[in-house]
Amino acid sequence: MDRKAFFKTFLPAGVAAMMFKHALANPSNGTSKVADHIPSFLKAGDAVAITCPAGHMDAEKILPCTRLLQKWGLKVVYGKTVGKKWHRFGGTDHERMEDFQSLLDNPSIKAIIFGKGGYGTMRIIDQLNWEKFKQHPKWLVGYSDLTVVHLHVHNNLRIPTIHGNMGNGIANDDASTASLYQALFGFKTEYTVKSVPLNRTGEARGQLVGGNLTMLHACLSSKSDVDTRGKILFIEDVSEYKYTIDRMLMSLKRSGKLDHLAGLVVGQFSAMKQDAEENFTMGLEDIIMDKVKEYGYPVCFNFPAGHIAGNRALKLGVPYDLLVGREWVILNEAPPELLPPQ
Repeated sequence: MDRKAFFKTFLPAGVAAMMFKHALANPSNGTSKVADHIPSFLKAGDAVAITCPAGHMDAEKILPCTRLLQKWGLKVVYGKTVGKKWHRFGGTDHERMEDFQSLLDNPSIKAIIFGKGGYGTMRIIDQLNWEKFKQHPKWLVGYSDLTVVHLHVHNNLRIPTIHGNMGNGIANDDASTASLYQALFGFKTEYTVKSVPLNRTGEARGQLVGGNLTMLHACLSSKSDVDTRGKILFIEDVSEYKYTIDRMLMSLKRSGKLDHLAGLVVGQFSAMKQDAEENFTMGLEDIIMDKVKEYGYPVCFNFPAGHIAGNRALKLGVPYDLLVGREWVILNEAPPELLPPQ
């Protein structure tokens, strides 16, 4: 895939050229030294699996994703839950757990791409055995309800995962899919986006953690709760009322999750609901900034990741450099050895 063309899909020409020049000078497509706990990057001929630990997904709806993965030179294996349905889930709790477990334990599977989000992962996460996964780590790819997996793996295993499109969203050669290719095949994830007026400027370095705000809130005080101290927190959500976003953020604040961040990256809060009883008149950015106004770390709004067509892939559990300026925001994956001591 042409990395220069990828950058041009979302960067101004001058910035794209600058970053492409930097990328050539600093290649990271599987050749640079990485920490031992990072899963191996993919290469042509590798097998990847699709499973549905949350919502159900018809087999035919996975075909566009399958064709694109095959175009990348990958072998695609369907888990037993693809096409299954039990209530709103991709099979019973036992079926979904057993399918996920078998793919975690299979050393020939180099990445697991989840079929879709919705709800259900929390119902099975504590039943999974991660011992073989620790011995043979692989990339776990998803977002939304699958934030539970990201949080659980980061908190308990310290193995990176990928917040990115799933089987129901991988179809076209767009910027979102290109960014997932970059992440899976060993290129550093590097993004430059236009700054917005409400951003709080500053610089930060830290592990990137987080995901869906609803799931971050749901995992508080559980085995999947994540330590945010000294880290860059990423949040996004979909189909929520402003007051529920305010309430969830207040819970994070009261539990100390916002106190000692290195930085905050706010993705897309899409398809927000209107409260028919009494509208919450504060804007989303004001709701969020109200919870972090007393801190000094940089805050970036409107990052292109979340429940949107242009959902950029992010490696969670690896260090990033965040620079929030008045004109541009830069979020670049940093070498693991540059991460400050925790």
